[in-house]
Amino acid sequence: MPALNLTHLAAHRARTFRLPPAPRLRSEDQALRFINRRGFVYFWPIKGVDMPSLWTAVAGDRPVADKHDDPGHVTWRWKDGALHKRIWYYAKVLRRKATLISLEVVPLFYALSENYGSVEEDHLLAYQEGRLTSAAKQVYDALLKEGALDTISLRKAARLGGSNSDAEFNRALDVLQADFKILPVGIAEAGAWKYAHIYDIAARFYPELPRQARKISESRARGRLLELYLESVGAAQARDMTRLFGWSAQLITRTLARLSDEGLASSASHPSKPGEWYALARLCR
Repeated sequence: MPALNLTHLAAHRARTFRLPPAPRLRSEDQALRFINRRGFVYFWPIKGVDMPSLWTAVAGDRPVADKHDDPGHVTWRWKDGALHKRIWYYAKVLRRKATLISLEVVPLFYALSENYGSVEEDHLLAYQEGRLTSAAKQVYDALLKEGALDTISLRKAARLGGSNSDAEFNRALDVLQADFKILPVGIAEAGAWKYAHIYDIAARFYPELPRQARKISESRARGRLLELYLESVGAAQARDMTRLFGWSAQLITRTLARLSDEGLASSASHPSKPGEWYALARLCR
C-alpha cells in the first residue's frame, strides 16, 4: 500500500483551502469562483472536520472571531446579500452545518435526498414513513400554504410560537434543510434583533432542481460528490466521509472501490496515523 506524502498533501490543501501562500478571497465574485471550483464548502470551519470553508479562505486559518467588526466577517455580508440572487445554494446541509454549494453540484445532492419531484406530496410521504417529525411537517405545510416567510412569521404559521417549542422548531428547520426541502432565501428586519432569515421551499425557489436531479443516478451522484470531496481535502478515511455525508459505511466502501477502479482514488497508509486512507493518486509516494 502506498504511503501519503504529507508534504504534497499540505501543499494541496494550501491551494484548495486557500491557505498561504495562496491569496485570500477579497470579493463576492472571488468567493463564487471558489465555491464553484470546490463544488461545496462550509461557511464556517467546523471543529473536527477537514474541509474548505469560506471563512478560512477569507480570514485565514484562525478561529471565527467574536468581534463583529473583524474583517473576516465580510463573509457574513456576502452570504446574506446573495441569498436571493440564486448564485449558489446555501443551507444547513453537511452534518446540518451551514454549507455553500455550487449550482452545478446541488442536483447531485438533491438526487440523494428524500425528494421525488412533488412539492406538495414528498413531505407527506416522509411524515407517514416516520422520517419527518410533526413539527417539521407543520413548518413545511406553513411554507407550502403561505409562501416564503421570515422566521418569526413561520413559527406563528406553523403553530410553534411558544418558548417551549424553540428546540423543536429549530430542529425542524435543520432537518428540512439537510434534506433539501427548505432553505433561507433572504433576510428580514424581524424579531428583537431586527434580523431573521426568510425561508422558502427549495424546489419552489429552484424550480429546475427536481428535473435536473431526476437525470442523475444515486451511484453517479455519490461518486462525483466523493470525487469532489477528495479533490478538496486530498486524503481522508472512510469514516470521515461517512460522518460528513451521512451515508452508510457500505455505500462509502462501494463508491470508493469504484473511484479506485477508475484511477480517481488510491488506498494509502498515513505515516503517523493508523488505519486505511483514501487519497488522490498524485499525493502518494
